[in-house]
Parts: sequence; C-alpha cells; structure tokens
Amino acid sequence: MLIGELSRRTGVNAHQLRYYEAQGLLDAERGANGYREYDDSAVLRVKQIRHLLGAGLSSEDIAYLLPCAVGEAPELLGCPELVAAMRSRLRRLDDQLDRLARSRDALADYIDAADRMAGANYPPFDHACQEPVPA
Repeated sequence: MLIGELSRRTGVNAHQLRYYEAQGLLDAERGANGYREYDDSAVLRVKQIRHLLGAGLSSEDIAYLLPCAVGEAPELLGCPELVAAMRSRLRRLDDQLDRLARSRDALADYIDAADRMAGANYPPFDHACQEPVPA
C-alpha cells in the first residue's frame, strides 16, 4: 500500500509516517516510481508505535522495544534487557515528577504567602519591568 492508504488506515498523517521511517521504526520498500510501498504489517506497526508514544516513550526507546512488541496494544515480551530499559525510563519519569512536585509546592507556597500579605501596603509595580516603583 502507498503512504496515503497507510495514513488513511491508521489515522496518522503522512509526515509522521515518514518520520517513523526516518527513525527506523517503520519499513517501506520503494516502487519503480520511487513511491514508498508498505505491506499490511505496517498498519499494526504504526498502531504499536502510537500506543508506545502515548506511554511517553521516545522514538529511540520505541526502536529498542518494537522487536519485543506483540499485538496492537502492544504487549511486550519480558526479555531482561527490555525490562531494564523500561525500568530506567520509569525512573527518569519518576525523577521528573518529583522535580515538578517540588516546583509546584514551592509555587503554591509563594502564592499562599502573597495571599496572606494581600492587605500589606507595597509600592505599585511598573508593569514594564515588573519591579516596584519607589514611592
């Protein structure tokens, strides 16, 4: 099938499909006319890629995981290298969540402090530079 048909069957635009190919996630043959030609297994492969992207995995992670992918969802075979890679990715996500939670807590503390001081008499702000203007 041509790229337009693969796009129609998967709901993924042709630009993204070409990107997947460039990342080594999707294979295409070239016809005599130079057009990309995909076999029927490409539909399943694109659906797997979309599910894995939805899990927050990078295209590099996905390239590593795809050989172990079975089915559309997909299910991943539990080879030790695969499990180690997924655990590593999960640790990175947990670290990001921890940093975001700390940032959120700090911002909430600043907002609470500002709310408590709402009645205090501060000099007006010059909105151009966001610094207090001397009274």
